[in-house]
Amino acid sequence: MPDRRDPKQPDPGTPADETWAAAWDTEDNYWTENFSSRPYYIGPDYYDRFRPAFRYGFESAHHSMGRNWDEAEPDLRSGWERYPHRGEHASAWEEIKDAVKDAWERVTGQRHSAEPPRRE
Repeated sequence: MPDRRDPKQPDPGTPADETWAAAWDTEDNYWTENFSSRPYYIGPDYYDRFRPAFRYGFESAHHSMGRNWDEAEPDLRSGWERYPHRGEHASAWEEIKDAVKDAWERVTGQRHSAEPPRRE
């Protein structure tokens, strides 16, 4: 899928650091494996729809350390519309915000509820 952002503008959501790329790869693997346990899971073919939300939550949490979800959510909601990695068929905030929150809380360690039981 081609990158549609302006090449003259820096990508505010993606550090150029290789360590970050490895960290995202690890996170992406985690969410690929655990997606089916989430309450918003629709089916295995829908992971690609939620991948940008997981990435957005992961990246945003790294840029907003010290804030909790309730403080950050209004900014994240408005930032989602400008996020360069939303994908070709970007989902609306209400459809993906729980996935963003899951990734955010995984990075910040602010999970407020227990993980739901894994569906088989």
